[in-house]
Amino acid sequence: MSDRPKQNTQTAVLPATGRKEARVPKSRLRYVLSKTALRVPLEWVRHRGLRPADVFLGSYPRSGRTWSRFVLHEILTGRESSFEAVNSTLQGVYGGSHGIPVLPGGGRVVNTHESYRKEYRRAICLVRDARDVVLSEYSYLRSLGFYRGDFDEFIAGFVGKGRPVNGYGPWPDQVSSWLDSPIAGSPNFLLVKYEDLRRNPDEWFERISHFLGVQLSRERIHQAVVNNSLKQMREKERNQPQLPTNDFVRTGSVQGWHGKLTEAQLELIEQHAGSVLVRLGYPLYAGSAEPVAAPVSGSAVR
Repeated sequence: MSDRPKQNTQTAVLPATGRKEARVPKSRLRYVLSKTALRVPLEWVRHRGLRPADVFLGSYPRSGRTWSRFVLHEILTGRESSFEAVNSTLQGVYGGSHGIPVLPGGGRVVNTHESYRKEYRRAICLVRDARDVVLSEYSYLRSLGFYRGDFDEFIAGFVGKGRPVNGYGPWPDQVSSWLDSPIAGSPNFLLVKYEDLRRNPDEWFERISHFLGVQLSRERIHQAVVNNSLKQMREKERNQPQLPTNDFVRTGSVQGWHGKLTEAQLELIEQHAGSVLVRLGYPLYAGSAEPVAAPVSGSAVR
C-alpha cells in the first residue's frame, strides 16, 4: 500500500557502514532505514500538512487495514474500489498530499501504522489478535525478501525482545500507545477489533461511518462489503498486482494461528503481549489444551 512501497532498485550507501550495496531494492533500503534513528525527522516532515478535520485510521501492519480501506472507499465515495483508487484517495501520512477530502468539513481519512501522536486528534484504532498479526507480517516481509531470519527470532522482535522487525516498534508498545492516548475513551476515539469487523461487517462499518460523520443507507454499506469480499479483493489484486508473489491479499483469517504456533512460540507471545491481548478482550491459550503445531517455516506461513 502507500506506506509500504512496491519493489524497485537502486545503488545506495548504507549509513551504518558507508559501504555501497549494488542494486539494493529501494523498498528494502527504506525498510532497513525505517528501523534507524533517521526515521524520526522524516516522520516529522510526513506529518506536516494535516488538517483539523482529518480522521486517522491507525493500525499495526497486517491488522486488516487493506480490506477496511477498500470498503470505506466505496462507502465514502460511491465509486468502485481498486488499489489505484483507494491508494490515491485514502492515503497514509506517507502519501505527501494525505489523500482526497471525503469527509464533512473537507476532512480526509489518513492511514497510519505509527504509534499515537499528538497530531492524531480524532482516530479509529483498528486492532487484530497479535497471534494472527505475527504470522501475517512475517509472511509478508519474507515474501518481499525484507526479513531473512527465522520465525522464532521474528517473534522475539515482534514482542520487543529482539531486533525490531519493522519501523513501527513492537506490537505491544504500538497498540498500547493508542489505548493509553489522550483521546482514548473519548468521543474522538473509536476502537475496532478486526475480528468483530469480519463477523459483523455491516454493523461495524455503519458505526465507523457514523464516527466519520457520514450518514448513509444500510444498503449502500452492505453493497460495499459485498463488492469487497475476499474473492473480489483477490481478483482486484490480479488486475493490479501489489507484490511479485501476487499474494498481498491473504486469507484475512480470524484465529488462523491455531495449529500454526508451537507451545513455546505461543508462550513467548503471551508472556510479552498477553496483558495487551487481555486488555483488548482476547483470551490467552499458553499452557492450555491447544494443539501444538510443528515449527513454522517461511514457506508455511499463510
